[in-house]
Formats: sequence, structure tokens, C-alpha cells
Amino acid sequence: MKKENLILLADAYKYAHHKFYYPGTTNIYSYLESRGGMFSETVFFGLQYILKEYLQGPAFNQVDLDEADEFLKQVFGRNDVFDCSKFQYILDKYNGHLPVRIKAVAEGTSVPTGNVLMTIENTDPECYWLTNFLETLLMQIWYPCTVATLSHEVKKVVTQYYEETAIPEAFGGISFVLNDFGFRGVSSVESAKIGGAAHLLSFAGSDNLAGSGMAIKYYHAQKVHGLSIPATEHSICTLLGEEGELEIFKHVLRSFPTGVIACVSDSFNIFRACSEYWGEDLKQEVLKRDGTLVIRPDSGDPVMTLLEIFKILFDKFGFTTNAKGYKVLPPQVRVIQGDGVNYTEIGVIYKALKANGISAENLVLGMGGALLQKVDRDTQKFALKCSSAVIDGKEVAVEKSPTEMDANGNITTSFKKSKGGRLKLVKTAEGYKTVHQDEQPELADQLQTVFENGHIVKEFTFEQVINTLNN
Repeated sequence: MKKENLILLADAYKYAHHKFYYPGTTNIYSYLESRGGMFSETVFFGLQYILKEYLQGPAFNQVDLDEADEFLKQVFGRNDVFDCSKFQYILDKYNGHLPVRIKAVAEGTSVPTGNVLMTIENTDPECYWLTNFLETLLMQIWYPCTVATLSHEVKKVVTQYYEETAIPEAFGGISFVLNDFGFRGVSSVESAKIGGAAHLLSFAGSDNLAGSGMAIKYYHAQKVHGLSIPATEHSICTLLGEEGELEIFKHVLRSFPTGVIACVSDSFNIFRACSEYWGEDLKQEVLKRDGTLVIRPDSGDPVMTLLEIFKILFDKFGFTTNAKGYKVLPPQVRVIQGDGVNYTEIGVIYKALKANGISAENLVLGMGGALLQKVDRDTQKFALKCSSAVIDGKEVAVEKSPTEMDANGNITTSFKKSKGGRLKLVKTAEGYKTVHQDEQPELADQLQTVFENGHIVKEFTFEQVINTLNN
């Protein structure tokens, strides 16, 4: 399948910048950072996908260049914006290999916001314009980084409540608590792949097959990391109408007499389903199974609905009290909440369970649009900015420091203030810190060259990325 035309993968205003750069410019050095946002740390992940999919090898050919030349003449309605010779130079001299160097922190590293995560610069003085031409494409790393960060932060919340109320290895362990239900809710198959893989850095539960496929294809994953179970949907459980729901439930149990299965149970009345159908009519069959039935509510207020469901299930199936003093259903019964789940609500749900003496191990979660779609570049405030340049042979620090007016009418420095100079990321006793390239020479730069002149020079396996994040 033909790749996208790289020459056209930029914002339109980029095509005039080769003229706007001051005469004598021969080097542009830029850096990527997460300037702040919802979480205090950002997980770096997804660059290897972008490099492999779009930048490595001959990134474009003559057909691409000819196509772009005609296309961009129509975009601008003039012939003096897009300079075909700039790309022709790369094609003739480098056979379409991009003369840039990209350095980045190891994928899977969680770095406090406000630090450099990646740098890029041109390696040929004729291609000073190329560094920030690639910003549009490279900036899309915000997405896998943000999903990886969100999933990792959810894991912290889950871990906290497991430590307080549950046995960590209970019901498959923490890695199966948050399940990716987001494939249908994202804007594209590519988003499903990238976001799905990002989630798998922290959790193993996923219905998003594309994420596992991406991890194998682009990160040499040694196995399928996203695991799932047989589960019903409403089209199954409503086939015989309300009066036939019990019969459907019987069929579901008998379709998979062993192992973990999930059954959506709110098609008509979730509380009747729990108390009468599962808790009475099918109780003995459920308890005799060599496996677990996971009951799924899919509507209503998550906290109030779950509290009532657990009240019913404890009454019908009984419970034990674990070593931490919290109620636990028999191992044959669990609950999954997949409706209205987001980062904030997860904390609210587990807090309510704890307050009512219910162990976190009774509940697993499914997260869809809130995991893969309800994020944007500003969730972690990503930016890619030039911080150094060479003009007439002299290196100059480049930065911006805009002012803004606050709500009280005071003029202050914007959070968009950028860094100046060539940068490195070092690891001190206090954690990661961004310094100028010539500072603290005794500390190694955590930014490694991963791409140079069209070639990927450093790769990470998916297992390495997971280990980096979790260690």
C-alpha cells in the first residue's frame, strides 16, 4: 500500500517558511515538551510508530513531489510559495532520506511536565527549513503520549484502592481492571491502533485488537498484549424480549460453561436481573461454574447503580471479608462498569465502594471514548518550539516569552514561555531536569539519538517500553 505523501503532511503555512527564515540561517534546532496539563507527569510513547510509518527510508519520491507541486499551486493560487527545489535537493542528494537528527527520551519514560522530551535538528545546512516543517507530523505524538499517561494515572488510582481494600492479585490482578472499549469511539482506525497500544503499557484488558496489532508490527511485541473474554451485547440479550431475558441468560451460561464471561444485564431492569435471575433462578448454576460471571450494568448513575447492585449481590450470593476488612463476592461473581467511566469518575466510584465496605476487587472497568477520544493536545499542553539556530555561522539561543493579561487585569508571563538554547534531559537525585547542553557534564543526557538521516538508529520493543514505565 502506498504511503501518504509526506510532502503534503504539514500545515499549509509551513510551505512559505523557507523564505521567512532570516538570510544566513543554516540550522534550526527544536524541542518537544509537555508544558503542564491534567497530570504532573507525561509518559513518552509513540515516536517509533511515527518514524516507521512516515519518516524512515526514502520518505518521498519524484511522483510525490510532482503531485505536491501541482496540489500546492492550487492551494496558494500562486507559484512563489512552495519551492519544489527544496525537496528536489533532498531527493537528488539523499534519495528522499530526510537529513534530520531526532533525539528522544526512552519510550515508556514518565517525565515531569515542563521538561524536554525530544529534539530535532537538520543535519544539512541547506535544509534548515525541514526541522519545523516536520512539526505538524511529529506533534501528533501528543496523542499516544496522552493516552499512555491517562491509562498510567488510572492505574495509580486503582492501585491505591487495591492497596487499601483488596488483595492485589485478586481476579487476575490490577492489570485487568481497566479495559479498553474505545475502538468504536475514536475518529479513525489509526487512532484505535495508536491509542490502544498506549493503553496496553499499563493494562492488559482490551477489546481493541488494533492496539495489540500495532504493538507487534511497530514495536516487535513478543505476544498479543491485549486480552479479552467472551461477552454479550444488547442485541443478544434483548432477542426474546423482556419476558425472555432469563432464557437468554441461561443460554449465555451454557454457551461457555467454564472460564470468565460477561453478560450485559440492564436491558430492562438491572436490579431484577441481579436479584431474581442471577441471584435466584440461576444462582446455583453460577456458583457451580468453573469460572466467573461478570455482570455488566450499562446505564444510570454509576455510583448509585453499583452500590445497589453490590447490595443485592451480597445478599443473594453472600460474601467473605478479606484481610483488610472489606466485603468480597464469591469468586464466581464480579461486576464490570463500562458506562460513564472516566478518570475522575473512577476515583469517585472506588471511594464510594471503600466507604461502603466493598473491596475494589469486586469491580472491573471498561473505558471507551474517555480513554481514547476525550483527550486533546492541551490535555498535557504539548508544544514543539525552536530553541536554537545557527545564523551566519553563529549559534543563537531562540525563545519566546509572551505576556498575557490575567482575570484581574494584571500583565503576566504566559505559561507558553519557551526554553532557549540546545537542551539535554538529565536525571538527578530529585528526578528529571532539563538543562542546557553544556551544563552538568557529569550527568548523562537521557535523550538518545533515535533517527538520523532517514534511518532509525535506536528501537524499543514493546516489552522494553512496559518495563521502562513500570520500573
